[in-house]
Amino acid sequence: MGISIQNVSKRFGDFVAVDSVSFEVQTGELVALLGPSGCGKSTLLRVIAGLETPDTGEVIFNGVNMNAMSARQRRVGFVFQHYALFKHMTAEQNIAFALNVQKKSKKEIADRVGNLIDLVKMRGYAGHYPSQLSGGQRQRVALARALAAEPAMLLLDEPFAALDLKVRESLVGWLRNMHDKLNVTSIFVTHDQNEAMEISDKIIVINKGRVEQIGAARDVYEEPSNKFVASFIG
Repeated sequence: MGISIQNVSKRFGDFVAVDSVSFEVQTGELVALLGPSGCGKSTLLRVIAGLETPDTGEVIFNGVNMNAMSARQRRVGFVFQHYALFKHMTAEQNIAFALNVQKKSKKEIADRVGNLIDLVKMRGYAGHYPSQLSGGQRQRVALARALAAEPAMLLLDEPFAALDLKVRESLVGWLRNMHDKLNVTSIFVTHDQNEAMEISDKIIVINKGRVEQIGAARDVYEEPSNKFVASFIG
């Protein structure tokens, strides 16, 4: 699914969180929204998902204006920073949740959940509850749950920020490999420059609600468009 963001703005009272942002995401791309904390990148992701309504501008999927569409209608898989798993459900039950809501057959649910457990490398942990899993394992389950309903796109809001460095580094590479297998259009929010450069096809650098630069990791690193990008990228 291709995504077009056209002059999107979002205010909260007097605070401008997103200020006339425009960019394109091609089908199958893995794109990073990169910027410091509080720059508006998570708000922008929520606007794309349909969890927030833009004050101005348009969110377009495959040529169709989605502004009036709910998050469910947009067929978006969303992964939050803090897992957001159902504590009273096992890993397997968490992954199956959306499929049960869709009233899929028991066989279809079992097959899909089994495939996803293998995909996220959680075989042997299907019967564990979130409290019995490590942070990295919980985030893998959250990712599998987001993928269960076969979303048209995957949105990830700082998915590894709550994990320690060693686990985060291993999951970043794993996410890239998984994305290549699935070829699902993906946008992830991060404030970690190394994370963005390691796995994204394209980086969108954001500061104070505005886009500072868009480009491949090498281009942004070697040819920053202004002083902010140069200092932030390092």
